[in-house]
Amino acid sequence: MKGGPAINPDSASYDEAIRKVLVMLGDVPEGCLAVYACDQDVSAHLGELSVTSLKARGVAGCVLDGGCRDVAFIRDDGFPVFTRFVTPEDSTWRWELEATQVPVTIGRVRVEPGDWIVGDDDGVVVVPHAIAEDVLTEAEQKAATESEIRVAVRDGMPPLQAYERYGTF
Repeated sequence: MKGGPAINPDSASYDEAIRKVLVMLGDVPEGCLAVYACDQDVSAHLGELSVTSLKARGVAGCVLDGGCRDVAFIRDDGFPVFTRFVTPEDSTWRWELEATQVPVTIGRVRVEPGDWIVGDDDGVVVVPHAIAEDVLTEAEQKAATESEIRVAVRDGMPPLQAYERYGTF
């Protein structure tokens, strides 16, 4: 999703705008991650009802270059959301949907439809679809090596010796 100009909630275009957003929410495929580039830093673009809808249809999570509200509910519901900021401000009338299933830029990172996105407490990584399988293989190998290092250090191996043995730390 890409955001657009603010819409007056009393205008005739409000109903049209919210309908576009609700169709967009309903169109996120099961197993996919919703990625929203909101181009606005005032209000929430995701909240309890949107998350409930996405989760009920098997959407995997959301990366949001914008605001989120109802975060306690979302966290307790176990739906992964990565957001730029948190705010109680509703957004429905502040933006208009411009496009879906198009490349977006979040920060300095371009996200293409079909890219793999991985997020945890440390942040979010975007992996281009064309190299995703290779990156996954390398990441699994690195994780396995780090597991070996962890065991070795727990068993008393000094960090420098672990580095020399495994070639990384």
